[in-house]
Amino acid sequence: MRLLILGGTGDARALAARLGEDGRHDIVVSLAGAVARPEVYGARTRIGGFGGVEGLSAYLAENAVGAVIDATHPFAQAMTANAVAACARMQVPLLRLDRPQWRPGAGDDWREVADLTQAVAALPEGARPFLAIGRKDIGVFALRRDLDCLMRMIDPPAPDQPLPPGRLVLGRPPANADAECVAFRDHGVTHVVTKNSGGPWGYAKIEAARRLGLPVIVASRPPQVAVETVADTQAVLDWIARLDR
Repeated sequence: MRLLILGGTGDARALAARLGEDGRHDIVVSLAGAVARPEVYGARTRIGGFGGVEGLSAYLAENAVGAVIDATHPFAQAMTANAVAACARMQVPLLRLDRPQWRPGAGDDWREVADLTQAVAALPEGARPFLAIGRKDIGVFALRRDLDCLMRMIDPPAPDQPLPPGRLVLGRPPANADAECVAFRDHGVTHVVTKNSGGPWGYAKIEAARRLGLPVIVASRPPQVAVETVADTQAVLDWIARLDR
């Protein structure tokens, strides 16, 4: 059975690795192309959009896809909606792999907001925030000329991308909180702004904020369309095994 994994996340990489271990399925991982140098998936990959519901429907038919696993980012709601519509149209089984959300724990100082627009408004005058929100959404903070931001993104922003005042660092998030603490102290960070992405990837900044006693402004996940959903890789493997039977 040919499996299409809608990827771009650590969840998708982990799933592709597990499926590749048994070699019983033909795996294709689709990446949107948002990152110039994507991480290695260990499976055949395609890069670029499908062209909406119509394009994805055509791809499923032309490539005899037997099942789709949507392992895109929790904030990529448009891709999920397209996958739901296309799979329903083509009668292809679809499963959403949606990692659990982060939850505040002992010692955390969280300010939960509905979206990044509210996150902008939640920052006090003269704040020095660390913005861990990606390059596509960084422009919403550009009007706050009173801020001194530490911004990190994997690829550089477009030349015409408006940016808030501050320092831009290119690279992937570190895996440990010690490195984040050093960066936060070096810049004099007063707040951390993040989306509630969940999972282990990028959690180091949450732990670093806890250690340093920094408030964290957390943008809630957008509402998703109704789709069968599981929370971990093993549950996806169990679902595929049921399809095989």
